[in-house]
Order: sequence, then C-alpha cells, then structure tokens
Amino acid sequence: MEWEVVTVIIALVGLLTTVTKPIMNLTNTITKLNDTCEHLESKMEKFENHNHDSHVRLWNHNNEQDEQLAEHENRISILEERK
Repeated sequence: MEWEVVTVIIALVGLLTTVTKPIMNLTNTITKLNDTCEHLESKMEKFENHNHDSHVRLWNHNNEQDEQLAEHENRISILEERK
C-alpha cells in the first residue's frame, strides 16, 4: 500500500516536471519575442520618421530646381525674342 502511494507521488512529480518545463520554455520564448517586437517597432518608427524627413528634403530640392528651370526658361525665351 505504501509503495503504491510513493509510486503515484513519483508519477505526479514526473508529470508536473514534464508539463512545467515546456511551459517555462514557452514563457521565456514569448517574453523574448515581445522584447524583439518592441525593439523592432521602435526601429520602424525611427525609420519612418527619417524616411519622411528625407522625402521632405527631396521635395524641397525638387521645388528649388523647378524654380531655377522656370527662370532659365524665361531667360531663354527673352534671348530668343531679341534675335
């Protein structure tokens, strides 16, 4: 009778160990994944801000070039009219 109780207790401890270890590994993996996702989200936000600023600079430069081209076109038109 006593050995049956000891055997049941050993089986229960083994079952708990078998179930608990994968759950702990899964919990650690999920925690690492959450940290990685938060880090990735932070980097993506920085990237989007930098990308937006770069586009603003490009469009400003493009507008400046458009103005210069318009000025040159006017100068060329004036020169052609003189001839």
